[in-house]
Amino acid sequence: MLSVKNSYGQWIGNKWEPSDSQLDVMNKYTLEKIASIGVATRGNVQQAVKLSREVLSEPFSPYERYKVLKQTAELMIEKQEELAQIICEEVGKPITESRGEVARAAMTLEISAEEAKRISGHAVPVEAAPGSERRKAFTIRVPVGVVAAITPFNVPLNLVCHKVGPALAAGNSVVLKPAEVTPLCALKLAELFNEAGLPSGRLNVLTGNGPEIGQWLIDEEDISMFSFTGSPRVGRWLRERAGTRKVALELGNNSATIIHHDADLDTAAEQVALKSFNNAGQVCISVQRVYVHESVKESFLDKLRIKTEALKVGDPSDDKTHVGPMIHPDQLKRVEEWVNEAVSQGAEVVTGNTKQGTVFMPTVLTNVKRFMKVCKDEIFGPVVSILSYEGEDDVINEVNDSAYGLQAGLFTNDLSFAMKAAEKIEVGGLIINDTSGYRVDHMPYGGVKGSGNGKEGPKYAIEEMTNERIIVMNL
Repeated sequence: MLSVKNSYGQWIGNKWEPSDSQLDVMNKYTLEKIASIGVATRGNVQQAVKLSREVLSEPFSPYERYKVLKQTAELMIEKQEELAQIICEEVGKPITESRGEVARAAMTLEISAEEAKRISGHAVPVEAAPGSERRKAFTIRVPVGVVAAITPFNVPLNLVCHKVGPALAAGNSVVLKPAEVTPLCALKLAELFNEAGLPSGRLNVLTGNGPEIGQWLIDEEDISMFSFTGSPRVGRWLRERAGTRKVALELGNNSATIIHHDADLDTAAEQVALKSFNNAGQVCISVQRVYVHESVKESFLDKLRIKTEALKVGDPSDDKTHVGPMIHPDQLKRVEEWVNEAVSQGAEVVTGNTKQGTVFMPTVLTNVKRFMKVCKDEIFGPVVSILSYEGEDDVINEVNDSAYGLQAGLFTNDLSFAMKAAEKIEVGGLIINDTSGYRVDHMPYGGVKGSGNGKEGPKYAIEEMTNERIIVMNL
């Protein structure tokens, strides 16, 4: 069993509130119960939002925010193995990858702590306007207020930190709703914040039924901003109902990576294999579409097959495992159905398309067409599709032929092509000589088109989570 409580209530006001009903949290590899969480009521939501609003009137200076965030980051490193074990079990993420997530989450909070001391405005030369010669003006950035943070299952600690860290650093309070299938990391994090001295009411965690809690949060007028990572359907629903309140959305992708004829094919194949199948492909920027120049397609495909088949698949608690289970058997079934549909439409399986218990084997497809679900929709599973192209403009158009635009990758040594791609590929981020799956936690991260709006990365999220106010002085 995990070194967490067997049964959790709601975390409101830095203490546990009991829940009348419970949901089981399962080990995603063995499908055994590992804990129970409370199911929040509307009263819990109202209580959490009320406390979050009330605490905003109490002083919480930038330096105090820095100290709390820095101390929490240090506590996370002290408890890295415990937190990694929780991630491994509640997500099914391989243990080495889980340890990496804890380290990154701690870094996200450390960066947020530093940014808490750097929030600033700027001078505005209003005196340049006729009649305003005796005036001076400047802007300040002020907290938006109560931030509702809604997070997904796939990165249950670091994506929580990417919302909670900047929100607290900016002086806001947070009502956090983690994914109901992976809530344990968020609850453990709340305990660490409490241990680090976070004032009561600054972070409240609600667990349970997502659609119900989401509706109740929307109904709370004291919530000033929603920060959501998840499905496009829910993101659109949230934006339609939020009214004039701020909304930041990260909604996924069917990430593309281009392999040009001058690329280092060994490096490209290795990186595509690693970043197509990490966390069983359940990452928003996992490689899904690979466009390979026709002159090197067969060579690249052979190298990718070898790299893919060398991945160790199975028990995520094994240090040697690269690919573990999917989040739920229903999702495994969906991925299998999409692959089989593509095969029936003419795609060919290079490797994979088999199951081992709760694990879907890493799968490489070729002869894929743009209309197939495995290409045009977000598969969110361990499947990568290989397509070919002839010209630079052709492949840029192919990449852009998508409802999404989060990140893309490009392997090339041609600076001219790299700069053309930088200008013309419609994404929030283009990664040169790596795949779409590259991210560090202080870079701006966010998409265009159906991938959402707003930016993550503590510095950039703080801008989203503050309002700019102009101060004009008549001297």
